[in-house]
Amino acid sequence: MSDKTPATTPPPKEPAALEPWEVFRQEKDGDPMRHGGSVMAPDAELATHYARELFGRRQESVRLWIVRRSDVVDLHDPDLLQPPLDRSFKKPGGYVMRDKLAAARAAAGQAKPRARTSR
Repeated sequence: MSDKTPATTPPPKEPAALEPWEVFRQEKDGDPMRHGGSVMAPDAELATHYARELFGRRQESVRLWIVRRSDVVDLHDPDLLQPPLDRSFKKPGGYVMRDKLAAARAAAGQAKPRARTSR
């Protein structure tokens, strides 16, 4: 008889739960990052492989961002996104150069110069 204990097999691993990962892609240098889609993966490593396979295999992207969906912060607060203060003076549409030039010419007593013609 042997004093050795019988070898026990470890219990089977439970498969990791799949979770959604958002993929943002950049088509060429200088372009903004745009949402390309989602992949389902159990971890960051597999999410990276899946994203590379879906969005990079045909050289359609130069950069990928892969973010766990649960890590994305959803800001839905009207007070923060649309403050009650009037800040229209910060928008460039409020400053019309044509009107300013016309007022300066009128104050100087000069007429508007004629458009140049090419010869």
